[in-house]
Amino acid sequence: MIDYVTIKHMLFDHCRQYVEQRIETARTAMEAAQSAANEESKSSAGDKYETGRAMAQIERDRHAQQLAEARKLEQELARVDAGKIHSAVQPGSLVMTSQGNYFIAISAGKITVDQTDYFAVSAASPIGVRLNHAKAGDEVIFNGRPIRVISVG
Repeated sequence: MIDYVTIKHMLFDHCRQYVEQRIETARTAMEAAQSAANEESKSSAGDKYETGRAMAQIERDRHAQQLAEARKLEQELARVDAGKIHSAVQPGSLVMTSQGNYFIAISAGKITVDQTDYFAVSAASPIGVRLNHAKAGDEVIFNGRPIRVISVG
């Protein structure tokens, strides 16, 4: 029998590390862009200064947006209870299907645990929406193909 709780905790930890890495990467890049903008103001003059500073500000804003998106993922993940076993698919569920295994949490891609691949997907993703509320034995149609839900935990 599959130990759903142990696997879900491992998948949850991977998702948490994924989010933490995205936050740190965005924060570091944002700080570097801000530093570049500040340096531009010290070393340049005239139109070149304005252009360089504007470009650095655009770069900083782009990284700030990435940081905001990573924070949203962090909030979405905080609502997942990896310790709870579900009978119907919902956030926090581990779903074994005829087409693959899914952890309904955040979109973090493929995760391998004990030589088994799982796909961490958001409940709002296309496959997450299709699987929502499905139970073991149900069949859902995704991209025109039937997917049988083998088990939910």
